[in-house]
Amino acid sequence: MDRGTVGSAQSGRLLVEVREEGTSAVVTPAGELDHHTADLLREPVEDCLDRGFVRLVVDCSRLEFCDSTGLNVLLGARLRAEAAGGGVHLAGMLPVVARVFEITGAEAVFTVHDTLEAALDDKSGAGDSTADGSAAAGPEGGAAEGRASAADRGE
Repeated sequence: MDRGTVGSAQSGRLLVEVREEGTSAVVTPAGELDHHTADLLREPVEDCLDRGFVRLVVDCSRLEFCDSTGLNVLLGARLRAEAAGGGVHLAGMLPVVARVFEITGAEAVFTVHDTLEAALDDKSGAGDSTADGSAAAGPEGGAAEGRASAADRGE
């Protein structure tokens, strides 16, 4: 597990790698995300949230397919992260995957970035504050810096 890799899961059609990047967990699914492979993404995402990461960046640049089951995994992660004061950022979606988010309207509830670098630079959804404006602890116990999520900004 070099270069900050926290873990990985593989099952022929989907490989999921997870690494820490500052106060974010970067989750990189590669391959096809569908009914048969959804748990391979769900388990590491839930593990990140259970370990205190409330800001997840999903690097979709190697995700070749996503059906409604995969979409539901990401929507569930978004709900959990936002309930904890964070968020889920999607980065680098291939056109075929982006089309699924567009058709379903799911792109409106996620913060979507063209690149992983842009997602990491955007500190919104970083678990930076609670609803009353007080600082919230990041995964290391310190307050995290950030801005309001795209939904909070009315985007």
